Amino acid sequence: MTTRDLTALFDPKSVAVLGASNDETKYGNWMSVQALRMTGTRPVYLINRRGDSVLGQPPLRSLAEVDGAVDLVAITVPAHSFEAAVEDALAAGARAIVGVTAGFAELGPEGRALQDRVVDRVRSAGAVLLGPNCLGVIDSTTNLTFASNPLPGGRVALLSQSGNMALEVSGFLQSRGHGFSRFASLGNQADLGVADLIDSCVAHNGTDLIALYCEDFGDGRSFVSAAAAAAAANKPVLLLTVGGSEASVRGAQSHTGALTSDSAVIDAACHAAGIYRVTSPRQLADVAATLLTYGRRRVHRVAVIADGGGHAGVGSDVVEANGLSVPRFPTALSTALRPLLPPSAGVTNPVDIAGGGEQDIGCFASVLDAVMSSAEIDSVLLTGYFGGYAEYGEGLARDELDVAARIATIAQTHQKPLVVHTMHSASKAARVLIDAGVPVFAAVDDAAGALAVIDRGTDPRPLPSLPGTAEKPLSSTDYWDARELFRAAGVTFPEAKLVSDAAQARAAAESLGYPVVVKAMGLLHKSDVGGVALGLSDPHAVAEAVEGMRHRLNPPGFCVEAMADLNSGVEIIVGVQRDPRFGPVAMVGLGGVYTEVLADVAFALAPVDSGAARALLESLRASALFTGLRGRAPVDLDAAARAIAAITEVAVTHPEITELEINPLLLTPDHALGLDARIVLDNQPTH
Repeated sequence: MTTRDLTALFDPKSVAVLGASNDETKYGNWMSVQALRMTGTRPVYLINRRGDSVLGQPPLRSLAEVDGAVDLVAITVPAHSFEAAVEDALAAGARAIVGVTAGFAELGPEGRALQDRVVDRVRSAGAVLLGPNCLGVIDSTTNLTFASNPLPGGRVALLSQSGNMALEVSGFLQSRGHGFSRFASLGNQADLGVADLIDSCVAHNGTDLIALYCEDFGDGRSFVSAAAAAAAANKPVLLLTVGGSEASVRGAQSHTGALTSDSAVIDAACHAAGIYRVTSPRQLADVAATLLTYGRRRVHRVAVIADGGGHAGVGSDVVEANGLSVPRFPTALSTALRPLLPPSAGVTNPVDIAGGGEQDIGCFASVLDAVMSSAEIDSVLLTGYFGGYAEYGEGLARDELDVAARIATIAQTHQKPLVVHTMHSASKAARVLIDAGVPVFAAVDDAAGALAVIDRGTDPRPLPSLPGTAEKPLSSTDYWDARELFRAAGVTFPEAKLVSDAAQARAAAESLGYPVVVKAMGLLHKSDVGGVALGLSDPHAVAEAVEGMRHRLNPPGFCVEAMADLNSGVEIIVGVQRDPRFGPVAMVGLGGVYTEVLADVAFALAPVDSGAARALLESLRASALFTGLRGRAPVDLDAAARAIAAITEVAVTHPEITELEINPLLLTPDHALGLDARIVLDNQPTH
């Protein structure tokens, strides 16, 4: 994707508000108030079609009255006047337009048609459009204040589809001593999408972290590529989004569709791009503050330091409940801690200072230094009363402030993440920590949750390329055609023959050797309607199965297949579903009859290579089944990985496939064997 020039959007030479107003209930007024803060930095023009003087500025009826070009124009006029306003802006030389006006694609086909016309016109003029239906743009590094609300300056670029969400995130970040390098309200993303804006932030020297609230990712693959480039440039990307509802997967025609949610697809995209996914505005600010201080670091092995047994125990439980580890200290570390603390103190992890703070508040710093010196510890949670010792007297108050400064220095020296939970998060000592960049939390679960998000972060991986499409698109989804398609791609299936009646079925079974399986053709959900008969061991059973299916289902034919030994392996499911935003998404999970009951599945953007396929298998909760349990031989994971890679390759080379799956794929010590296959084509009826 070519990076677009957004200089006029973030650093314009001049700006104008079309629809400026003195009415304090209108966006035209709010935008004008903020725009006037730039007076002295760049020319600001407030355009009111009635010719009213707005906020004491010279009256201007149109952009045509402005002497010279205007780089950036915000349009706040009603939707029916928007198209004409865009023409006026382009005629005035605008290279960037902020569409504050709402009433376009979000209202239906007519609104979308208007929006599309506007975008075509803007692009043909070589300009860019932010929005429409957005709140504006801010760049604190260029003194651009062109949004409905002011935001504090800082190092975070915030790209948000929700104005109120941006304001809430701003409040949380500001309380942690941080603010925004840039803010862009995404709106409808009619022209500029989130990927374009991420790209611009990667190149922006004032941005150290990119925070996103996004519901519509547009071209999902471009979004992933842009976010991966940001992560590779050491600019962490945090994402807050919505999804995971049943509505997003209604109408699914296969196990793959039933198990794939909006949320699972977004998780797969985040994993590929190295994005940190958060669950609330507060957590976004928590994780941002931690990353801005420490950067991407290992955090999994956590030392818990508390000034009481209750906080030590609860802190440890909360940390481990978030998927992190509170490992027992090496003997040498425990020995080093013993002389620093009272005899009753705990020194094995968690550390219970046990009254040491009242005797010598400096022990917080000395204990922290010793713990952070250990190669066995990645991060530290300090939890409890620190920050409240000032209540005991002026001497302790002074000492507590000094110790807070020492704590911050120790964390910075060791370059290991320290998060502090305190009952006194508004204290002066807490403010010393915050001002030094140490994240301080009023709730211990918020502190542990921030570390857990960082722990789940991954390095960005090269986005899987989408190969060229097959020369001949598929027209049949019958089981026989599906298994032959997968076999041609390299997936092994049992020997089988296609037959049309009972006599041919008996002959096929004799040729293949008993036991066999008989499957009715032409049915998407064969087993659900009695179209599969397993373990047939003689000619009579084969004939009876065929005649029964013919009578009940009247299929166009039958597949007679050699019966695999299910006792020697583990059944998994491999599927691919085509997401409208992110393209093909691969799913791997425990298969067979337990697929939907256990829902032990993992996802990745497809295609996956054998290395990524193996990683998916090893990430499953049931992965111990693959390495051999209770004397069973381990399965051939290399064969399984090759089969998974081949299955995903089929999906991406046939864009007409919306869903496919092999369930089960039987993994044994010798091979990976496909035992059933299903394909759903675009616009294929459900029944």
